Amino acid sequence: MQKISAYILTYNEAEKIEAAIASVLWADEVVVIDSFSVDRTAEIATSLGARVVEVAFNGFGELRNRAIEACKYDWLFSLDADERCTEEVRDEILSLMASSPPHDVYLVPRRSYMMGRWIRGSGWYPNFRQPQLFRKGSMRYTLEPVHEGYEVLNGKPVGALENAIWQFPFRNLEEVIKKMNRYSSLGVPKLAHKRGSMASALGHGIWSFVKHYIMKRGFIDGWAGFMIAFGNFEGTFYRYAKRYEEAQGWQQPPSKPIRRELKR
Repeated sequence: MQKISAYILTYNEAEKIEAAIASVLWADEVVVIDSFSVDRTAEIATSLGARVVEVAFNGFGELRNRAIEACKYDWLFSLDADERCTEEVRDEILSLMASSPPHDVYLVPRRSYMMGRWIRGSGWYPNFRQPQLFRKGSMRYTLEPVHEGYEVLNGKPVGALENAIWQFPFRNLEEVIKKMNRYSSLGVPKLAHKRGSMASALGHGIWSFVKHYIMKRGFIDGWAGFMIAFGNFEGTFYRYAKRYEEAQGWQQPPSKPIRRELKR
């Protein structure tokens, strides 16, 4: 049986980290890559037997590459704090580890839950992010600050698991807004070659809404599908608007000190 490390990226995930770690306790080690949380994330992770490694955040791509370096074993399973490994995925991975896996890199499908329902449309099912199961040395992440890509280093084809993990991306709508604001800011460097305009920002935002709500059939998920599309509208609009603001370099108008006039 080949050994496997499970790693989880965290920053202030005290309300989610216990469930995430509990879902990968079958792994030979659990490593939490924490970016100096100011809540109880590290404390909770340590109490559950995870090894906590503190890494300053300089973008998700670099953070994931640092996570690879921190893991002991040859096979890695990547989980985010808002994801849960299912028993079916565990059994499928352990079956692969008990033999000679035909691939070195595997995508893992995700099934997402939001606003009290499992999402079927919106491009969210089956939903894949970067490969989540891979042999160390077979891939690395690119260095974009958010929505980072990956490079397969050995030229072999990428496989995919049959079973899906669960994702709980948002606890409430306040978290939707916070994530939209953070990710739109992190996405600004990707637009460094653009100056854009507010009209362009609006156009990109509307297109993102149409793509998720109509073309990716978000409408079949009721208000949850609408919120996913609207969140993509906001995130896209503000990403382009923030880049436009950055390019303009607006400054406040100068002002002079106003002193009390002396009476004569």
